[in-house]
Parts: sequence; structure tokens; C-alpha cells
Amino acid sequence: MSEHRLILACKQGKLWARKEVYEQYAPAMMALCRRYVSDVEDAKDVLQEGFLKIYIEIGQYSGRGSFGGWVRKIFVNTSLDYMRKKNRLKQKELLTDVEIEYYENVPPDVTDITADELMHCIGELPDTHRTIFNLFAVEGFSHREIAALLNIPESTSRSLFFRARQLLQKKVTQLMECK
Repeated sequence: MSEHRLILACKQGKLWARKEVYEQYAPAMMALCRRYVSDVEDAKDVLQEGFLKIYIEIGQYSGRGSFGGWVRKIFVNTSLDYMRKKNRLKQKELLTDVEIEYYENVPPDVTDITADELMHCIGELPDTHRTIFNLFAVEGFSHREIAALLNIPESTSRSLFFRARQLLQKKVTQLMECK
């Protein structure tokens, strides 16, 4: 079935189309939710809320750009809303520039760790750092876009990303030393 027909059926409120959209996008969107929300049950709630938003707001999808990109954007925003609501994005951290320590640091050779191990390391980052890291490194947002999304200075986004990268590097190094 064509994506256009599926979207049209969703806009008409057809249950079979909603089910098809869910089945097509749920696994990837659950992975996205888990990158932002570390608790599995909370991530499931975010997933459900995201699909409700899709079904309610599908009339706003103009057909410009990919449908998958539109879906992803809704889930990123739903995850951020959850983080704000649960006060996981610490305003104190977001409003204070993190002091950046520059030093020569050789990144670890990560070829020996699995994707699951790396995702676990990312999941252990503090909520604010993990959110900035995911938005920049995984979702591809610019620091300017992140600043606008989170209502913070662009320099804070850069600082928190740098600090998240340092923390992640440290966690990966510790993981590799244990192997």
C-alpha cells in the first residue's frame, strides 16, 4: 500500500490505517523514546502519547517532507515534553553554562563494544546531558535549534554536549577496562 493512501486513511480516522502506522513506526519510535527516557514503563507512556498526537495532528501533515521525519519530530517533542513535565531537564543545568575543560584526551577504541553497551552508556548520562547529546549527535539538530527547543543559550547547548561527550567517553573507557 502506498504511504499517501495510508496517510489519507489515517486523516479519515480509519482504524486499520492507524494500526498500520503504529506497526510500521512503533519499534523505531520506542528506541527513540528510550534514548530520552531511561525508564522502560515511562518510555512506553511516551510512545503511547506520541501516537495519540500523531492521530490527532495528522491533519497538519502537509505532505511536504517525509512522513517518517514528521513522525520522528513528534516523538522527539513528546519526549522533551515528558522530560520537562517530570522536571528531568534541570533548569539550573540548562541556564548555567558548563565550564569546559580542554585537555588532550585520546578517545577509546570502541570497536570492541556492542551497540547495546554503547546505548547503555548513553542511558547512564544525566538526563539533561543525555537529552542534549541525543538531540545533537543522534537526531542531528544544530545547537541553535536545540537552544530554541529548550529555551536556552546556544552556548549552553554546546557546553552540555561537550560535557556529555566527555562523560560518555569516560563511561566507555571504564566499560572497556572491565572487559
